Amino acid sequence: MNHFRKVGLAAISAAALAVPAMAETELTMYYPIAVGGALTEVVDGIVADFEAANPDIKVNAIYSGNYDDTRVRALSALASGEPAQLAVMFSIDAYDLIEQDLVVPFDDIEGVDTDWLNSFYPALMANGKIEGKTWGIPFQRSTIVAYYNKDMFREAGLDPESPPQTWDEMISMGKALTDDDTYGIMIPSTGYPYWMFQALAIQNGKEVMSNDGLTTYFDDPAVVETLEFWKALSTEHGVMPEGTVEWGTLRQAFLEGQTAMMWHSTGNLTAVKNNASFDFGVAELPANERKGSPTGGGNFYVFKDTTPEERAAALKLIEFMTAPEQAATWSIKTGYMGVSPAAYETEALKAYTTEFPPALVARNQLENAVAEFSTFETARVREGLNNAIQAALTGSQSAADALAEAQAAAQRLLRDYQ
Repeated sequence: MNHFRKVGLAAISAAALAVPAMAETELTMYYPIAVGGALTEVVDGIVADFEAANPDIKVNAIYSGNYDDTRVRALSALASGEPAQLAVMFSIDAYDLIEQDLVVPFDDIEGVDTDWLNSFYPALMANGKIEGKTWGIPFQRSTIVAYYNKDMFREAGLDPESPPQTWDEMISMGKALTDDDTYGIMIPSTGYPYWMFQALAIQNGKEVMSNDGLTTYFDDPAVVETLEFWKALSTEHGVMPEGTVEWGTLRQAFLEGQTAMMWHSTGNLTAVKNNASFDFGVAELPANERKGSPTGGGNFYVFKDTTPEERAAALKLIEFMTAPEQAATWSIKTGYMGVSPAAYETEALKAYTTEFPPALVARNQLENAVAEFSTFETARVREGLNNAIQAALTGSQSAADALAEAQAAAQRLLRDYQ
């Protein structure tokens, strides 16, 4: 009896030694790689640092194309029973994710620090805070900024330190910068046309949606006038190509001198800095009635179908990736914003922005920023607006007719939620 007891204890002791001290929690994180730079390597580096500091947590990062691709892939995985605990998805997906009961508010995760939830820039939290709960934590965040070729400004007799502050200046400077080989300005109208359009509409003094996700204002006279202005940049003023301007190739067009100015995500900043063969500047977007840009980019979400251990591990990873030092490194390596004021107080980001002031433009623009376009049924409502913008820019419909159609479709989609 004693002999068997001793053997049993020895076997148990040996088994205990073979098992790690803490059970490993495994996380699957879907992540969008949508904008320039070797972002995969940057994220892999942050994840490796996290795993080194937290050996009991294993993170599988799945890189899944643009934001729409990421949403589709992550939600397909959940629907088919594949494990997924967290994702970086569009900040504007929040209404749909809540409606489908797929995500959990951070306020309800055990052990969450309220001070941490309140540590981010309020403008970046606008898309993630809904009905008193925090559903998304900002990470890969941006505003639209104006990149401009200072060398071309000098050649055209323009002050390279004075980019356009108003729409009228954008047109007059655009004309001075346009010649046989170069357009004065390009604003992309594929990929995320609604995002650029929202910026223009804000500048024209009108929001395109209410802040409760229930109403759109696509057929408002100021919104129609905005789309007519965008089209006029090419057809009337000749400072932009006619038809559509490709989101995906615009950065290269700017680097190759095909346009003197471009509107694009600040997420392109480091790639432009590393590849421009000319002196360039970055500016806040010009104003008409007011200054403004929508925020953009991705938030962290935690999926509802997770264990308490997985939620705790996911929270730990998100806290790590958004911590000031990590946010500073991320901003320097990509051009995306540091998501909290504390990130800009780190020695690394203070030194970098002193040496390279354009890295502050997107953050400074938060003062005039609004929440990115988001409603219930966001993907379908947004698609209607995108189609209307492209129809007007390509001349297949008038701005008024195209936007009236998009408004009618949006009202049908949103009726059930009102």
